[in-house]
Amino acid sequence: MHKHINYILFILLFALHVQAQEFKRPEFNPTLPAVHDPVMAKGEDGRYYIFSTGMGISVMSSADMKTWQREKPVFDPRTGIPQWATDTVQGFRGHIWAPDISHHNGKWYLYYSCSTFGKNGSAIGVATNTTLDPNSPNYKWEDQGMVIASHRHQDNWNAIDPNLIFDQSGTPYLTYGSFWDGIQLVKLADDLKTPVSSPFTIARRIGRKLTLAEIDDATTFTIEGNDTIEAGENAIEAPFIIYRNGYYYLFVSHDYCCRGQASTYKTVYGRSKSVEGPYLDRKGLDMAKGGGTLLYGPDKEFFGIGHCSVYEFDGKWYYLSHAYDKARNGMARIFIKEIKFTKDNWIK
Repeated sequence: MHKHINYILFILLFALHVQAQEFKRPEFNPTLPAVHDPVMAKGEDGRYYIFSTGMGISVMSSADMKTWQREKPVFDPRTGIPQWATDTVQGFRGHIWAPDISHHNGKWYLYYSCSTFGKNGSAIGVATNTTLDPNSPNYKWEDQGMVIASHRHQDNWNAIDPNLIFDQSGTPYLTYGSFWDGIQLVKLADDLKTPVSSPFTIARRIGRKLTLAEIDDATTFTIEGNDTIEAGENAIEAPFIIYRNGYYYLFVSHDYCCRGQASTYKTVYGRSKSVEGPYLDRKGLDMAKGGGTLLYGPDKEFFGIGHCSVYEFDGKWYYLSHAYDKARNGMARIFIKEIKFTKDNWIK
């Protein structure tokens, strides 16, 4: 009996220790902050806001995109995680991945991913706010619930890494996806929440559709020393689409994130005259058949560079992502670069 009681006490104390570790954040570096999966917007107050993977969705802000400060997370990690997410995604405990921020008709729409490593039992939700300024009396994130979900052994795609894009006629689409059968695109209703079409693949890594049987017989790999987990063999994720000068540009990440010094992330892209594709790289290869022109990847300074977003601010285009820094033992830190385009509308 005493052994049984002691065992229960040990489990309770261990759970409290793990919970405390989850909420313990590393020391913040204001000029090179640690970050995963960042997206950015310029708020009503003129500050730049980055939203990224973290408990409750991490937030930081800057006046110049050079020096950053932490802000409160979107959801309180202890009390504010949407109940629908924990009910829908088995094993989800509030560590929210890969948000996306957009402004439309006077509201900010923040899409976010609820999942667990290596499994495609996932869901995308959306929250709204009228301002990004946390000092505004109107500042309040209101969750609008689930947009779309994927189910293990049923769907051949993974509902994470969302990005909202409007075509030139004003029709909203959501692109998303990670591994399995690659990057998906689905048309949304005007509420920016309700899918009104079936999702279809616009980019794959291996160049052919994976069957459910192949997905269920997935490869395995290890994340930063943790237990081996299951994942699809189609190493592509993190889509982001922009429109510029007659072309839609699709950016995705190839290979592997989240391994520290063993990370191999690469950002590749292609372009199309239609938001629905096909997206072709500079060699004319369709991204749905394995194409993609390399933009950034492993180099002398970084083990990998990926999970990007791309923006135009004050007439300049910027690439934002995280990069695994060799000088910091593979830590994922912020990576911002101004990008320019050639006369024939490719990135220099």
